Amino acid sequence: MLVADVGGTRARFALLDESGSPVQVRILAVADFASPVEAIRAYLSDVGGPAPAAAAIALAAPVHDEVIRLTNGAWTFARAEITAQLGLQRLLLLNDFTALALAVPHLGDDELQQVGTGVPVASAPKAVLGPGTGLGVSGLLFDRGRWLALSGEGGHCSLAPAEEREAAILAHAWRDFGHVSAERLLSGSGLPLLHRLVAEVDGRHCADWTTAEIVARAVAGGDVQCRAVIDTFCAMLGTVAGNLALTLGARGGVYIGGGIIPRLGELFERSAFRARFEAKGRFAPYLAAIPTYVMLSPTPALLGAAHALAESEDCP
Repeated sequence: MLVADVGGTRARFALLDESGSPVQVRILAVADFASPVEAIRAYLSDVGGPAPAAAAIALAAPVHDEVIRLTNGAWTFARAEITAQLGLQRLLLLNDFTALALAVPHLGDDELQQVGTGVPVASAPKAVLGPGTGLGVSGLLFDRGRWLALSGEGGHCSLAPAEEREAAILAHAWRDFGHVSAERLLSGSGLPLLHRLVAEVDGRHCADWTTAEIVARAVAGGDVQCRAVIDTFCAMLGTVAGNLALTLGARGGVYIGGGIIPRLGELFERSAFRARFEAKGRFAPYLAAIPTYVMLSPTPALLGAAHALAESEDCP
């Protein structure tokens, strides 16, 4: 059986061994292939694996329609195309952050880094979010002995400022966009825009850096502007995470995935993320008791997709 995690930039593939664990992981660039079928065929050719009978594919897109369009990528395809062209007997499509959420209960302590205080309450709801190419959001609810993942598009909720400087940043963004979602600024695709907006508000020169360059320069510590952007990014993400925790009652913890935050390392730990997460007035003590974790596993969504496939009613 095959599992995949397809984001806007990269697609990760693996086969499942006899225990149901992902093995022979490969990472391919989405832009190098015209469709997921081409990418899967390239992966199978590389690992020399047999044609799979079943597959679970996690996608950075809504998956409830017959035709799927990647939110931040060029692929558009139909479920029936994948099933027919790969000769699959079973195909499970799920949102990438649904798959990420399903991985959370199976992560070891060495795959999680706690930021701030708090202790998880057993069987209480868990929240999952993370900036990659976009901003994924999900949650976990415990019901009758198993965890159920929520599938939604919470990254596209309106972004709200928490203080005057952020209000000024958003005022600049509103000039160009009728709706400024959390993903518009708090994502890999949005970080260059946030970089420009912060420079405008702070009255600094803005170089044309990519997301990878902004992160690297901030972590290195020599670029004041990039550090200011990442500080703002982390603070605003803390506000979003706190809102999500309140909405879900996520006393089981908030888990942060995606490709950006793990790369920040100690810079994220020292950021205003946790303070902003707790800054909810009368509910500050409620949030102070909720732990927040960075997910360190490089391929957690593959693990979640494997569990989704194993639990699927359609899976043999």
